[in-house]
Amino acid sequence: MVEIREVKTNSDLGRFVRFGIDLYKDNKYFCPPLIFDEKNTFDRKKNPAYDFSDSVLYLAYRDGKIVGRIAGIINNIANEAWNKKRLRFGWFDFIDDVEVSHTLLDAVKAWGKEHGMTEMNGPVGFTDFDHQGLLIVGFEYDAPMASLYNYPYYEKHYEAYGLQKEVDWIENRVFIPKGVPEKMERIAKIVIEKYNLKIAKVRSAKEVISRFGYSFFDVINEAYKPLYNFQPLTERQKEYYCKMYFPLLNYDFVTIIVNEQDEIVGVGVGMPNISEELRRCRGRLLPLGWYWILRALRAKKFKHFDLLLIAVRPDYQNKGVNSLFFYDQIKYFIKYGVEYSETSAMLETNIKNQSNWDYFDNIQHKRRRALYQANIVRLRF
Repeated sequence: MVEIREVKTNSDLGRFVRFGIDLYKDNKYFCPPLIFDEKNTFDRKKNPAYDFSDSVLYLAYRDGKIVGRIAGIINNIANEAWNKKRLRFGWFDFIDDVEVSHTLLDAVKAWGKEHGMTEMNGPVGFTDFDHQGLLIVGFEYDAPMASLYNYPYYEKHYEAYGLQKEVDWIENRVFIPKGVPEKMERIAKIVIEKYNLKIAKVRSAKEVISRFGYSFFDVINEAYKPLYNFQPLTERQKEYYCKMYFPLLNYDFVTIIVNEQDEIVGVGVGMPNISEELRRCRGRLLPLGWYWILRALRAKKFKHFDLLLIAVRPDYQNKGVNSLFFYDQIKYFIKYGVEYSETSAMLETNIKNQSNWDYFDNIQHKRRRALYQANIVRLRF
């Protein structure tokens, strides 16, 4: 028999986080999160998403042993923007036992119903900056720090529960050429001249904020607004993510495109892949996890790069601005010895975004999915 217990204490939260790591202890592709980051995500005082969201966390037990976990989330801003009463679920991990997975889904569904929700979808987080998308193709590839990984058996559990596909994202592995492709270089120079654009290189988080404020995130808000499930970042979220991510970056791999008024019209950000280091430290910074991660982030040579995001202001889209990111960064790829880059997840319907990789040899190697259930008023029990 499966027993569901709500996470209420800090000790409970520690068990919730550890289960998501321990379940994959023998998997060589899984990338563990940092434990303190995961705990902060569910700290109502630290995570600004709680300004407009609510959540519940459950653990599943059998014979006194944890066998599954799940988070239920209600994002009120997103629901208002998309005119939905939608329950989100994420951090959903479980042993290969349908009773476990379905009992957890029943628990969050009941919670959602109590709060007036009429539909559910997942796996997603509070916002697009959290891990999202059930991996359904590409289990034999490394999971980057910023993406979700799961066992192949998860998909059949979702489908058996009656959850249906809502959207798919795809990811590509892009192989770095020895030089800037001639066509890309030609287009980049035309775009710069035609639209009076410049590539602004900054060297620190302090410089980004002093020169541009949080307009870096404003471009992301504008560019991603039409995308699936997106909720614009609030001022507190901008500050939160700035403090969380900016200190980690190698600013060679931060490309900012500005116009004549020195306004940001596009941003592109990536970082060295640190999955191996995160596996090595198993989510802990002490005693030596911080050293391995910092060494990887500051490496002078590395082979594997993770592209985190590209965003272009809507009034500059479809004008070739995307070519400027790669035009700028290829010289750094060559300098650091990068052999290939993992793209961020792209909606399968976003053909324009996918066309960015036409300049390069690449393979589509991963696919992930968000699933939904339209009517959660009726429970299985």
